[in-house]
Amino acid sequence: MFDLHGRVVVVTGASSGLGLQMATGFAKQGADLVIMARRLERLEAVAETIRTLGVRCLPIRCDVTDTEAVNKAAEEAIAFFGKVDVLVNNAGASRNAGVLEMTDEDWDFTMQADLTSVFKVTRAFAKYMAQEKYGRIINIASIYGQVGNTAMDTVAYHSSKGGVINFTRAVAAELAKYNITCNAISPGYFETELTADTLKTEAFTQFMQTSVPLGRYGREGELNAAAVFLASDEASYITGQNIKVDGGYTSV
Repeated sequence: MFDLHGRVVVVTGASSGLGLQMATGFAKQGADLVIMARRLERLEAVAETIRTLGVRCLPIRCDVTDTEAVNKAAEEAIAFFGKVDVLVNNAGASRNAGVLEMTDEDWDFTMQADLTSVFKVTRAFAKYMAQEKYGRIINIASIYGQVGNTAMDTVAYHSSKGGVINFTRAVAAELAKYNITCNAISPGYFETELTADTLKTEAFTQFMQTSVPLGRYGREGELNAAAVFLASDEASYITGQNIKVDGGYTSV
């Protein structure tokens, strides 16, 4: 089950963190990869590692908030592989503040990075999927797209990720006629390059231990299974859904 040999998977934000972990997980299932991020040197190193797993890997430097760059990346991927079967919208960034302190600039930055970019990348790649009458789109959202929190003030991030979840539902409904599924994954607290400084604080660790039933942060690779499943043929009747990988955080 979950054999991805012959499939081409695009992962944005793949130079580190959850994107890198998922890209590696797809490669282990036999998929060829297109990995995208802003740091080309880092991407090329990742691509070399992925190729040792016996698959092809194309690194593309791309700012996912730049429409022209995104469209060119899609064209490059199609020119190299001839198709794209799976798209994972993982790239993102955030500037944190509460509603009373949030500036227009920081709000707009977060919305562009976390929500508008998902629209732009989906638009660029989904048109090729529609031509092939096949596709799997996986949007990485967040538990913060479904709930508020008292651990930190980050109103723009909550709002952008909530938008990603409903964008997922809209796209699922619109593109079903092309045999394209669209689902979201909402990670809980995973320690990555972007989150390590926050999660390692004593205050946040205490918050996590009392709010996450499993009592720990997500470990490296624990998001991969959900992504691989949604990318597979076995998930062909699942669309418009949001899978929470959060240690039980949103269950209580």
